[in-house]
Amino acid sequence: MRIPRPLTVDTLIALAMTAAALRLGQVSVAQGWPELDASAYVLLALAHLPVALRRRSPLVVFAVVQVASVAYISLGYWPVASALGSMLVLYTVASVHPARIAVGCAAVMTAKWLYTGVISDNLSMGLIVTQALLYCSVLVWSGTLARRSHALGRQLRAEQAERARREVAAERGRIARELHDVVAHHMSVISVQAGLARFVLDSDAPTARDALTTIEDTSTEALEELRRMLKVLREHDLGGAESAAPMPTLARLDDLVQRVRAGGVPVELYIQGTARPLPPGVELCAYRVVQEALTNVLKHTRQAPAQVQLRYTQHKLIVSITNGGDGNIPAIAVSAGGHGLIGMRERAKLYGGTISVGPRAEGGFAVRLILPTSATARWRDERTR
Repeated sequence: MRIPRPLTVDTLIALAMTAAALRLGQVSVAQGWPELDASAYVLLALAHLPVALRRRSPLVVFAVVQVASVAYISLGYWPVASALGSMLVLYTVASVHPARIAVGCAAVMTAKWLYTGVISDNLSMGLIVTQALLYCSVLVWSGTLARRSHALGRQLRAEQAERARREVAAERGRIARELHDVVAHHMSVISVQAGLARFVLDSDAPTARDALTTIEDTSTEALEELRRMLKVLREHDLGGAESAAPMPTLARLDDLVQRVRAGGVPVELYIQGTARPLPPGVELCAYRVVQEALTNVLKHTRQAPAQVQLRYTQHKLIVSITNGGDGNIPAIAVSAGGHGLIGMRERAKLYGGTISVGPRAEGGFAVRLILPTSATARWRDERTR
């Protein structure tokens, strides 16, 4: 449905008010006032037709309407017929201008009403004063409320736009971290295996062949994960017609560890407690943290052994990644300025968990992630902090 433009609406209002004023003027004789002539009809029209422009120039329209109304009253005609336009324009002034301007216009209109009582013998001055103060106060108060409501609406829309902008920025950051986790890990494995294949290509063909196989498998998995992320990004545009494949879970940690081993890092995976399905977000968070930690091992301390330990408790999942390394080169610290450490901490915070990253006293580094495995556990942790 097409919404009429404000100027169209105001024009119709102005015409309706003019017609009503002319109709009132025709019954002025019955009210004991002089019959209208051509001058009176023109002045009534001037007191109401400018209302069509009240949103564009409210103060100018207010002045024109008041002058026409005063001229009409000065000729001794029934003042009620000229009052409609003045009241609507006063409300408009109060709805768009500060209170001091609205009060000033109300004072002008009150003075006009008092002038009516002074020059007329048919009206009670007490009634005139009461009506002037009552109507002007109500109109200014109503217009001020409308102005504040409009300002509040603009503020809310601005806040919603800012909130949407922050959400978009946060989502872009999340996507950037996902891409970092996917690409950094797989490209590290590919780089190591490519170097190994080139080094042993002439002297050890089986090892070179295994390295190339690992490169093929790793690149295929990287493409699958990137394709999966693109499906997630397009899912809204497709209207849900194409569902995205599930993101990596803890069940795929064996494959991750195998790839890192193929890169030359001795890695062992240990599981304590009874493994069980966890919420998808929790599993993805734990998987990405392990992936990021092992990627840094692969990049910086490939010669040192690493251990990955998952411990399932009743309400928590505890993930530990340790690396012997060189006490002077903790692997995670090397990449702390990039997306890796920031991404791990934000993931943990998102799911109500905690993470600690740093060097060990005996050398190397350690990453320890603790995630609640249920909403109840998360609520309990937040209350105890």
